Amino acid sequence: MSERTAAPGGLALIESLVNTLDIETGRDSLDTADGRARIGLTEDELGGARELRESLRATLLAHAGHPPHRSVTPLGTLLADAPLHVSVDERDGSAALTPADARSLSSRVAAAVAEALVDGTWVRLKACEAETCHWAYYDRSPAGRGRWCSMRVCGAREKMRRYRAKGP
Repeated sequence: MSERTAAPGGLALIESLVNTLDIETGRDSLDTADGRARIGLTEDELGGARELRESLRATLLAHAGHPPHRSVTPLGTLLADAPLHVSVDERDGSAALTPADARSLSSRVAAAVAEALVDGTWVRLKACEAETCHWAYYDRSPAGRGRWCSMRVCGAREKMRRYRAKGP
């Protein structure tokens, strides 16, 4: 739905995972082989991936100052056992947390969160406040106060609702 550019670095994975479900239509791209391949999932991993997706969505709503969309397993619980290791570049000595198993979605997500924490970008990944949307987007606004994934769609709808609610 969003006309925004993809989130930077590893946050693009999280943004892509959250945006596999269109809340308004109920269409879930994880139901298709192509949709699973984009995230690097097998059909056997769907249950865990969907649970992780909704926990991420709740966290991204919190980044935007909104309550969770429903009861979910806390993200910290889901990522607690994600195997990561420290990799050090021998040329320049730079270090990073990387997935111990590159196939593990939880490890890839945990590494992306760790990278974003270091970069200071984690709280800029948010979920749209529109109840029929909750699409993930990266907030590039100067003050970090973006509210909608798309000002032209979700923002315009909300402003129209408020206008109509004022009445004549």
